[in-house]
Amino acid sequence: MSDWFRLAADGRITLTLHIQPGAKKTEFAGLHGDALKIRLAAPPVDGKANEALVKFVAEVLGLPKSAVNLKSGQTSRRKVLEVTGSDSQAIARLLTL
Repeated sequence: MSDWFRLAADGRITLTLHIQPGAKKTEFAGLHGDALKIRLAAPPVDGKANEALVKFVAEVLGLPKSAVNLKSGQTSRRKVLEVTGSDSQAIARLLTL
């Protein structure tokens, strides 16, 4: 598996991400070192980029926003997300990115 994607025995997924806020549109942008790069249209002001990130990842995985938790990197471009309640289809969607 990739360095940016880790699957725990209990089904939790940990994602290491590099975020580029203030982009023209929200999209996946490939790998950035050992992290998956995501461009976010939201500005890095008052937590808007963090909210947009959680919403974007939840939508891509077909999960509720409550299933995606920002574990670290609240004020950094490097963030770690934890995804719970995912199924094999969500995992497959992540691995195809």
